[in-house]
Amino acid sequence: MKNNMKVLLLILTLLSGWTTLMGQQKHKALIVTGQDGSHWWKGSTDAIEKILENSGLFDVDVAVSPPYGQDISTFRPHFRDYSLIISNYGGTTWSQETRQDLEQYMAGGGALVVIHSAIVPMADWPEYNKMTALGAWDGRDETVGPYVYFKNNRIVYDYSPGPAGHHGLQHSFDVTHKATDHPILKGLPTVWSHFKDELYTYLRGPAEHMEVLATTIDDTRPQGLGREEPLMWTVNYGKGRVFVTVMGHVGNDPELRYAMECTGFQVTLLRGCEWAVTGKVTQAIPKDFPSKGVQTFRKEFKAPFNAK
Repeated sequence: MKNNMKVLLLILTLLSGWTTLMGQQKHKALIVTGQDGSHWWKGSTDAIEKILENSGLFDVDVAVSPPYGQDISTFRPHFRDYSLIISNYGGTTWSQETRQDLEQYMAGGGALVVIHSAIVPMADWPEYNKMTALGAWDGRDETVGPYVYFKNNRIVYDYSPGPAGHHGLQHSFDVTHKATDHPILKGLPTVWSHFKDELYTYLRGPAEHMEVLATTIDDTRPQGLGREEPLMWTVNYGKGRVFVTVMGHVGNDPELRYAMECTGFQVTLLRGCEWAVTGKVTQAIPKDFPSKGVQTFRKEFKAPFNAK
């Protein structure tokens, strides 16, 4: 009997250790990037990698496309090797094989996060438009789907003709959470101040299986329409989950990553990444999260010692 008890205790101890080890296992993430002629993609990729790895939740690899003008067919990342794909890409449409790889990965339950200018490229790829739900520029017009915005606290799908995409001068703006009970946003301040960023508006696309998480008021249009535009949203694509944030502009040198230094951007990105992989968020609400009229920064792309 004593020997049996010892064996049972040993098994329970091993199981406990295995469970603890599994609970600490990091998610494998791949940042797909390159070719963005309007943004310093090397700098933004470096920031994204630091944000994810400094959280302790992710191990990150980077796949860089061939430069403009070179053979894009050689670019074929192994999406299936990763729990999370992050699109920070802004260039030529991928080969049919690479497109099919991502479509199959997502349809089978993959996780995709799309950041800022990554909603712009590959307008001629219908399934990518479905994954991002909304896009801008690159020839998009009413044929890809409606404009999406809010009016009187209700979502509007506007099918009027016109091109997609607009941004004015970079500026600070308030972020308002619409889906306050969504795991990505739950517990965070409902309104908070985001630091100077390039605000994308007049977005349009298929807008299928999409939930808008957060908005802001656009005051950059010459007409002064003051439309309430989406900033963050989620998309269900097949069995996969997508998180999109149009915040996170970078300029053309290392001093112009201030939008990504914003604590609000970093925290919502991390929460969106975890949700895309697992469908839930386990991260604590940080004490340094911004609020209405208050901006905070993580210049080293990690939480300060007193953030929790």
